[in-house]
Amino acid sequence: MLPTTEIGEPRKPARSRRGRIPREERRRQIIEAAATLFSRKGFRGTTTREIAGAVGVSEAMLFKHFATKEELYAAIIEAKSHGRRVLDAAVEAAEREDDAEVLRTLAREMIERTRADPTLMRLTFFSALEGHALSEMMFRSRVQQLDDFLSRYIAKRIAAGAFRSVDPLQATWNFFGMVAYHVQLRELFGQKPPRRLTTERAVEEMVALFLHGVRRA
Repeated sequence: MLPTTEIGEPRKPARSRRGRIPREERRRQIIEAAATLFSRKGFRGTTTREIAGAVGVSEAMLFKHFATKEELYAAIIEAKSHGRRVLDAAVEAAEREDDAEVLRTLAREMIERTRADPTLMRLTFFSALEGHALSEMMFRSRVQQLDDFLSRYIAKRIAAGAFRSVDPLQATWNFFGMVAYHVQLRELFGQKPPRRLTTERAVEEMVALFLHGVRRA
């Protein structure tokens, strides 16, 4: 059977003229199925037999595509990491020195992408809690790029006299902490905010609170 994901029905695979599924399509199926299982049961709690069963192939076929679970996990990180794309959306606002739009774009992108596909967030937590070697790769691909970008931007605005003299990295953690908690409440704990607290309103209030604290009077 095809893997089901947390964001909808699986895409019907393309088939070659001989009825075989192309290699790249099969790899995609394996990555999606493994990501779903890893995000629910963790890296150590998921067996290669379960992954193969979710895709509808043998373990031998699975190992033809990915020699180890570690290799498969690395492929998931590469396929699902959105850090670079999130940054691309904020670069233009940063060049204009539009503080609110930089923060608004980062927060909105993080929230919307996690809501569309929560597996990567869950994998991030599992990788850290299980302490396996790929935790550092997960951190660099999902977290560190955003931290580096925003802390550099805040440092630039401090140097320009627009922001108070705060620690750029700590300020970055403070802002992303608000966003991350908002996401975790919804996606990990299933908490539904009041109807009045739309995503747009939540983002605007986070941005306003942060800028009120760092901008010079």
